[in-house]
Amino acid sequence: MRIRESVRFGIIGLAVLGASLAVAGVSSASEGHKSDPALMSQARISMEQARVIALKAHSGKIADEELEQEKGGSGLRYSFDIRKGKVTREVGVDAKTGKVLENAPEGPNAD
Repeated sequence: MRIRESVRFGIIGLAVLGASLAVAGVSSASEGHKSDPALMSQARISMEQARVIALKAHSGKIADEELEQEKGGSGLRYSFDIRKGKVTREVGVDAKTGKVLENAPEGPNAD
């Protein structure tokens, strides 16, 4: 009888753990996209359009993305960290023109 209870509690524990990990995964995936609504209203191209442009500049998997104000171009850019194998590159796309402003290996002080 005690063995059955232990097995039942073990199965319930695994189910709870699995659900917790699934929720944590969804939460962390959405944290990769950082955009201030005020900045989004100034952009002429969408995040999706900028993703396509960035992935044409450097293929791989987008690990992080954000819309930020930064020097160069119009001053408003989408910044993507794109991972391919062990290499991560930062690709910057001007949010008003769609021009690629940066395509370089990510530096040692990545944010």
